[in-house]
Amino acid sequence: MGMKSYRPLTPTLRYKTTNTFEQLTTDVPYKPLLVSKKRSSGRNNLGRITVRHHGGGCRRFIRVLDFLRDKKNILGTVETIEYDPNRSAFIALIKYIDGERRYILATANMKAGQRIIAAESPEILEGNCLPLRNIPLGMQVHNIEVLEGKGGQIARSAGAYAEIVAKENKMVQLKFPSSEVRNVRENCIATIGVVSNGEHMNIVIGSAGRKRHCGIRPTVRGVVMNPVDHPMGGGEGKSKGGGGWHHPVSPWGQKAKGLKTRKKRKPSSKYIVRRRTK
Repeated sequence: MGMKSYRPLTPTLRYKTTNTFEQLTTDVPYKPLLVSKKRSSGRNNLGRITVRHHGGGCRRFIRVLDFLRDKKNILGTVETIEYDPNRSAFIALIKYIDGERRYILATANMKAGQRIIAAESPEILEGNCLPLRNIPLGMQVHNIEVLEGKGGQIARSAGAYAEIVAKENKMVQLKFPSSEVRNVRENCIATIGVVSNGEHMNIVIGSAGRKRHCGIRPTVRGVVMNPVDHPMGGGEGKSKGGGGWHHPVSPWGQKAKGLKTRKKRKPSSKYIVRRRTK
């Protein structure tokens, strides 16, 4: 997937980059699988802001995706590869031989006309979905279930994948790009391949207006505020005492870097074989 840069005719265009969207085949979504997305602007039911910097942006429709892949043993054909404004990855519209259409996550090399299937032991091809116990070692998978029958929850964003490194005691060990190794039950399903749009992480927004189109409002740094507004505020100029040399914190004093926020007794911790390295 290619990246597009611009001639630096203005300061905005100097570093701005966009996706070339070469993999996409249409810009018209399948309307029966669209749901209107309600905006909250970061506010709760009392109208108070609970998530800062949200609001505005372009109107979006939610694409109903099939993370369960529960249409077993029915052959499907990739009709289109489409853009989804609600996620970093591209999506694929699948038409099954019984006439039903569903959206799934598109893989990096998926093309229109490709045939896919979800079954117990299908051919090991990109886009096919099957239980982890039937996938060979060394394969890259995505959209991985954590609980059987709940649908894929791991490795769903652009360029994400996990590699199968071992199988023992009815568990499958998955290694992630972060070097974390985690156990997952062998009956959980996964899809072969790497999620599409791996270049998404290299996109440079480049302008404030483009950020507003994404629904993200301006962010003011804590160090430029007054002490009454932020723990890191205050001082004359770029102060050492007011906030410049203090440990970064949130407006409510919660440390923003290095603080471990994972629960110590989280049930899923027992499935982590090796934690990610720093």
